[in-house]
Amino acid sequence: MVGTFNDMNISMACKDDPIQEIWKLLAEVYDPEVPVLSIIDLGIVRDVCYDPLILPSGGWKITITPTYSGCPAMDVISMNIRFKLLENGIKDFELQTQLSPAWTTSWMTENGKEQLKAYGIAPPKGKINEELFAEPESIECPNCRSTHTRMLSEFGSTSCKALYQCLDCKEPFDYFKCH
Repeated sequence: MVGTFNDMNISMACKDDPIQEIWKLLAEVYDPEVPVLSIIDLGIVRDVCYDPLILPSGGWKITITPTYSGCPAMDVISMNIRFKLLENGIKDFELQTQLSPAWTTSWMTENGKEQLKAYGIAPPKGKINEELFAEPESIECPNCRSTHTRMLSEFGSTSCKALYQCLDCKEPFDYFKCH
C-alpha cells in the first residue's frame, strides 16, 4: 500500500494507519542547525515502512539521507528520531542511513523553503550552476527582499550554506546552497 505525507511518497508492507502516525512524529523532529526545519521539510526522511524482518515480530524501518555525507548534525538527528519514537511507545524500529542517491535541495518541501526565508536564511534557488567560471546567482535578501546582493564566502555558518550580504540593507545572511 502506498500513501503520501506532505510531498513524500511512503510505502507500507503490512500496516494501514500507523504509518501516518510515524510520519507525524518525524515531523516533530527538527534540524539542530536550522531549528525551524523539521526533518520532513528538510527532505532527509526518504522512507518509512513496516518490515516484518526487522525483529522476530517485525518493526518499522526509517530511512534517512544526510544533506552531506559528513553532516555533523546527523548524529543528533538520529538520536532525536530515536528519542521521539521511544517516548511515544515505538520500540521496534531500525534507523537506516542511505547515501545514494545523494540528498538534493529539490527534496525540501515548499513549506520548508518558506520557513527558511522567515527564519532569515535565503532558501535554495533553482539548481546548482556547474559552469566553472559562472557568476554567482542573484540571491534575494530574506530581510528586505532586494536582489542587490553579493556573495562574501562560499561557506556560511554551516557547510550547506554560503554567506551573502545585501547591498541595500547592508545585512549579512546565509543562503542555503543548491545541490
